[in-house]
Amino acid sequence: MTDRTIELINQFKPEPVDIPINKCELEEAVEAIYTSMFPVCECDGSTSVSKELYEALKKLHKNVTQRTDKPTADRVVEGFMESLPKIRHRLFKDAQCYVASDPAAKSIEEVILTYPGFFALSIHRLAHLLHKLGKPLIARHFSEYAHSKVGIDIHPAAKIGKNLFMDHGTGIVIGETCEIGDNVKIYQGVTLGALYVEKKLSDVKRHPTVEDNVVIYANATILGGKTIVGHDSIIGGGAWLTKSIIPYSRVYNSVDVKIRTAKDFNSPFDYVI
Repeated sequence: MTDRTIELINQFKPEPVDIPINKCELEEAVEAIYTSMFPVCECDGSTSVSKELYEALKKLHKNVTQRTDKPTADRVVEGFMESLPKIRHRLFKDAQCYVASDPAAKSIEEVILTYPGFFALSIHRLAHLLHKLGKPLIARHFSEYAHSKVGIDIHPAAKIGKNLFMDHGTGIVIGETCEIGDNVKIYQGVTLGALYVEKKLSDVKRHPTVEDNVVIYANATILGGKTIVGHDSIIGGGAWLTKSIIPYSRVYNSVDVKIRTAKDFNSPFDYVI
């Protein structure tokens, strides 16, 4: 580097940002909590899990304390731990749903170890619990950790029912005030978002409601807080929906697809049909 570059480096002194939580510690905590729920090892399970979970919750407690007082942190972490067995039980049922829904899934172990949709759902259920316990910033750290790992963006305040199946998962966006019922299937690239964004809408329901047994195929977009997708409906790939539909609806794009063979062309193929 040049002397001038070194001089500029030495002059670069930005104002520090006061962030009263440790991002790295929280990421370690969420990963440890996930592996504690689904331990994969040949060691003495109970001792190993208890120790790992203790260290994870100690980090969580430390970061909650930095944003509040110790009694509140005690209450939050205790409430979190009290709910963890129930969440683990629910997630095991969710994993069974993945095995039942995806012909490529051969076992629950495969789902837990390799499926990005299941990982994102697991972290969301933890983050949603923290959000309900009154710790939205820490909850958001949990959800953004999953987002950074698997490319699925679920706001921790979103309400998600039983057996949500997110196949492939990449690019799925589920907004803050979204409500999803039971046994819903969502494919990659789906957006459940707002019609438009203004700060004054922060306390308004602006994301859709998806009722039970709905299937939403790849790259569909469903927008608006008043938009309700009736139960047992199917939303086709690439569909754009901004109004409510009744139960058992079928929504799809009408696309005129033309197919010709290479034998139809005397000149070099130019991909223009």
